Amino acid sequence: MRELELIDCLERVLGAGADGSPPAGAGRIVRWLGDDASVVRSAGYAVTSVDTVVDGVHFRSGELTPAEIGHRAMGSALSDLAAMAARPGEAYLALALAPGTELADAVALIAGAQRLAAAYGVSIAGGDVSASSVLTVTVTVVGWTRDPGDLVGRDGARPGDLVAVTGSLGAAGAGLALLEHRARPNGLTEATVRRLHTRYARPEPRVSAGAALSALGATAMVDLSDGLATDARHLARRSSVTIELDLSALPLAAGVAEVAAQLGIDAASYAATAGEDYELCACLPPSARTMIQSDPSGPAASDRRAGSDTWPGLTWIGRVLEGPGDLRFAGAAGELSGYEHSS
Repeated sequence: MRELELIDCLERVLGAGADGSPPAGAGRIVRWLGDDASVVRSAGYAVTSVDTVVDGVHFRSGELTPAEIGHRAMGSALSDLAAMAARPGEAYLALALAPGTELADAVALIAGAQRLAAAYGVSIAGGDVSASSVLTVTVTVVGWTRDPGDLVGRDGARPGDLVAVTGSLGAAGAGLALLEHRARPNGLTEATVRRLHTRYARPEPRVSAGAALSALGATAMVDLSDGLATDARHLARRSSVTIELDLSALPLAAGVAEVAAQLGIDAASYAATAGEDYELCACLPPSARTMIQSDPSGPAASDRRAGSDTWPGLTWIGRVLEGPGDLRFAGAAGELSGYEHSS
């Protein structure tokens, strides 16, 4: 395909005006596609995250539709903003397309990213297109906050805090196992199989839950992309505390136990290590638990539109102790670890 042809298609997908101007409702965007750079009005403090996914490393294009690939790329990037309790604003999308990529597939990928972005009030403000030996999608997202004190990092957990997770765990890993035929849908309903696939193929960033947890006084927070056993360890190390989690307390998604049994893995251990759930793990003062019990309605319904139990399905799974920056699981037969990035 020709680059200019693709850019023309992208402008239509992203809702450009007849003169190529940003679409209505683009908010802070002054100039966007068609110029050498985007121009965006500031809105306080910018919170920026860059996320890259590569075919064969983070996904396999033969297992997902182009729209699902676009959704996953955008969802994983927006999840970083959710974990910081930042309000999403703009996104920038860079595509490195593999040889032989059809124009329709490239457009479908962008459309998948655009649909999820629009659902969270995010405008795709620009990006780049190039060629590569493998499909590579890089999403840069910019969130905003008026008060940096509202943001939640990984380094604030304190002894005495409680640890909680949103939603349920293990669904994305189980969905991937079914997709790769490492497990079979034996004993699972068609609806459960679809939900497991959706949790892997179309993750939902927990934006409202992140903001609500910040309002509850969350001291440290992380999104569960690499698995609870890896990501909670990040909180422990960055905060220089020991985090103790109860393996039996983990909220398992429907179907996870059946898939884990086929793989010969304890279901709770699988939920702690499989990754890709994009739920939030947060450390909170004990007073937050009392506040939740007195007001169980939780945040806005935007995080529940896909049928998840993100809120009020907050599950208390452990506690923060004094210690050397370590993570331990009560009830585990040995040390657990999720995905580890390596080069």
